[in-house]
Amino acid sequence: MSLNTPMEPESTEKQQPESLPKPLGPGPDLDEGADLQAAPLPAQKAELLLEQKPELDWASGQHAEPPGAMESQESSSMGWDSPLRLSSTEVSQKHRCQTNCLEAPLSRAFRWLGWEVGSHPWVFLLVPILLTTALSTGFIYLPKDEEEDLEEQYTPVRSPAKGERRFVQGHFTTNDSFHFSIFRMSSEVQFASILVVSHSDTLLEQEFLSEVSRLDSVVQALNVTQEDGTPILFSQVCAKNQGICVPSNPLLFAWQNKKLDLKSITFPVYIQNSQPVSLAGTLGGTTLGKQMGPNYLLLQAKAMRLQYYLRTQEKESSEHSKRWLVHFLDEFSNIEESLALKMMRVVYFTSLSRQLEFEATSKTVIPLFYVAYFLIILFSIASCYRCDCVRNKMFVAVFGVISTAFAVLSGFGLMLFIGVPFVTIIKNAPFLVLGVGVDDMFIMISGWQKTKLVNSIRHRLSRTYLKVAVSITITTVTNILAFYTGIMTSFRSIQYFCIYTGTTLFFCYLYTITCFGAVMALDGKREVACLRWLKKPDMADKKCSSLKRCCCLPFDSLPDELEADIHPMNLFFRDYFGPFLTRTKTKFFVVLLYISYLIGSIYGCFQVQEGLDLRNLASDDSYITPYFDVEEEYFPHYGPKVMVIVTETLDYWDKDARQKLEKCLADFEKNGYVDKVLTEFWLREYVQYMKDKKQDINDKNTFMKSISSFLVDFPHFKYDVNISSSHEIISSRAFIQTMHISTSTNKKKMLIQFRDLAKNCEIPLMVYNPAFIYFDQYTAIIENTIRNVIVASAAMFVVSLLLIPHPLCSLWVTFAIGSVIVGVTGFMAFWKVNLDSISMINLVICIGFSFDFSAHISYAFVSSSQPSVNLKTIEALYMLGYPILQSAISTVIGVSVLSAAKAYIFRTFFKIMFLVMVFGAAHGLIFIPVFLTFI
Repeated sequence: MSLNTPMEPESTEKQQPESLPKPLGPGPDLDEGADLQAAPLPAQKAELLLEQKPELDWASGQHAEPPGAMESQESSSMGWDSPLRLSSTEVSQKHRCQTNCLEAPLSRAFRWLGWEVGSHPWVFLLVPILLTTALSTGFIYLPKDEEEDLEEQYTPVRSPAKGERRFVQGHFTTNDSFHFSIFRMSSEVQFASILVVSHSDTLLEQEFLSEVSRLDSVVQALNVTQEDGTPILFSQVCAKNQGICVPSNPLLFAWQNKKLDLKSITFPVYIQNSQPVSLAGTLGGTTLGKQMGPNYLLLQAKAMRLQYYLRTQEKESSEHSKRWLVHFLDEFSNIEESLALKMMRVVYFTSLSRQLEFEATSKTVIPLFYVAYFLIILFSIASCYRCDCVRNKMFVAVFGVISTAFAVLSGFGLMLFIGVPFVTIIKNAPFLVLGVGVDDMFIMISGWQKTKLVNSIRHRLSRTYLKVAVSITITTVTNILAFYTGIMTSFRSIQYFCIYTGTTLFFCYLYTITCFGAVMALDGKREVACLRWLKKPDMADKKCSSLKRCCCLPFDSLPDELEADIHPMNLFFRDYFGPFLTRTKTKFFVVLLYISYLIGSIYGCFQVQEGLDLRNLASDDSYITPYFDVEEEYFPHYGPKVMVIVTETLDYWDKDARQKLEKCLADFEKNGYVDKVLTEFWLREYVQYMKDKKQDINDKNTFMKSISSFLVDFPHFKYDVNISSSHEIISSRAFIQTMHISTSTNKKKMLIQFRDLAKNCEIPLMVYNPAFIYFDQYTAIIENTIRNVIVASAAMFVVSLLLIPHPLCSLWVTFAIGSVIVGVTGFMAFWKVNLDSISMINLVICIGFSFDFSAHISYAFVSSSQPSVNLKTIEALYMLGYPILQSAISTVIGVSVLSAAKAYIFRTFFKIMFLVMVFGAAHGLIFIPVFLTFI
């Protein structure tokens, strides 16, 4: 985002227009063309030495001299009697506040570029258009039907859980066609899930279970027909244990087999045929009675989970399972309607749901881009509209928006050409680029309108570039740097978003100083033609073409070609807002307001939730939302079952080794996030087995020889012991049941504590569950955010020292960046926005915007020649208040349409950008101007 450069008079020859207010205080004489002396941004020092000469009169058509010769003549003719001479105080301030080791050569380069663009506008217009056309062909590589891997894009690249998963896959096998066990799987499996909620107090009734059984039967009867006409039955794709499909619910399965007494059920473990059956996670909203051993009598249960696991290990089975799940999603509404369920509420979800809903949601945002485009065009026209028919820039503003669209096509096309993956979150980028990109257009138009009509086109454009191009360059560099620092994050989606957006902003900048400048030059020719037409004394008697009359709309008024065009908003900031803000009472109120803002922000920072809730990848009206709502309400107690893995060879027959291992496992069971009743460990069972057999478990040969018979009697432990060909147990695992981890904070704490317990054990241990891959985002998000913010802030600090080198300015920039980041982070919590990979992007973005808003105001203040701090503040606001407001509004308009999106991922982008703009503009227009007066 670029801000305006100081507005200054065009000529040392013209008198102060009568319409402008009188000077606010001592300083350069306004009658000598100084106006309110601007706080010079980069390139202004060179501009003060540039005395415009009427090189090309619009009537004579004579050619002007090149910029080098022009500068030489002007500089050699300037003496201390020149109207541009500076007071000693002003000169000393400029020497003290500004160095030009970088800005001076940049200013000369841009002045030359402006001359060339003005001399050859069609070249600089057509070349970017041709470049855009060529790069746009990269959209042929835009993925259409390719599925986006949510795990790959929205979980940390260097997630420890991904390494743990590789270990589990390399050391433990599974079999989902004969010995399926969900918590023994190393990765997520295909499944369909149905939650039923009783309308009565409990579902432990014969009538209710009968209705649930009917639902279960209809679901298992579903089949989908293949292209060749053969059906895919549920029995063909279901995961099996001991040759039968895994029951959807153990309690329902026992009831269906007439082996269940509803009055004697214990929870969380129910003993059926002398075999323990875990009900944890299968029943919700439970009410427990008296304790019966390690369990409790189950009095009531409000909800039940029906889980249909499908086979995924073989490629063909996996494809069939996906087809069956898609058919399940298509038919479930019809099933619910046909059954006319009266005693229950039903919600559903599948392993494909997040992916399918995410893809469907991303398509809904495309029409919003056209709305945003239309709104930005309207705002641009309104901002650039003038009643002066010659200087009116409505059509130029429209092309400015079009050039931003060119940048989107070029940036995206180039990235697609070189193979940077395109993920859904990147669809947010055009809204941001559209809002930010037009800011440079406003600055270019503002600089052009402060040139004289009597000068040549190339001279006017050269002077415009001299005044604004360095400022545009500074803010573009800072914004691009802010985005490219995001490449360091551990989240692929953020990396790709930052690459696409940063590259597109570069094209925005490139097209602004080339093709948009060329359009301004061509429009300058229209100004000349229009002015000639209006100046004709016998205009009424002449027949003029309708095209010329159209070009001179909206009014046939004759402007003063020597008069600067001062926007009324700049006068508002100078004559009303600035004086009001510098009153003592106002300052006191602003300080109180900032203290309140800071207290609220810091409080909010401690309330913000971490991590991306994967339900938020779907739209608000998706069937996923009520499913997770029911799960949160009735199934919050139990979490996933976690593997505790012995990663190295261990002498299990050695008593000391077993004691050490038992001690570590007992430490896990003492943890507040573990239900020790549900721990499952093959070695404990094996020890009891050997005792029952009256065999010596401490003898190695006896220990190893008896394992095979033990695994025959307890087949579910078969996949928990990895015995090598040399008859050594190279790894094994136990399982602990987690609980009370429904919130992201508890998930993070549980994960950290489990890994610490494993690390501190004398036996080499590892903990793992497939869900840990998503839990790792909770531990990585803070680290990534802090690192990105620090690196981006340091980059902004270096840029501020190099391009606007004043120590005080750099300090205020750093202060503003930190203050805005704290505010945005804190108010995220109040707006129900998590700190996740989506919001982390915006926190990086706000660094660039904080720099833009604060750097220019603070530098304008410290560079001002006004004698008092209040006048310095008023002058800074006069020069930069309206551009800051304009920049904030244009960006908010660009992303505002996302507030109407049905998906969290897009709505969050709007919320954070809105906070960034509001707080950034508040710092630039209110807080920093007031705080600067205390210096």
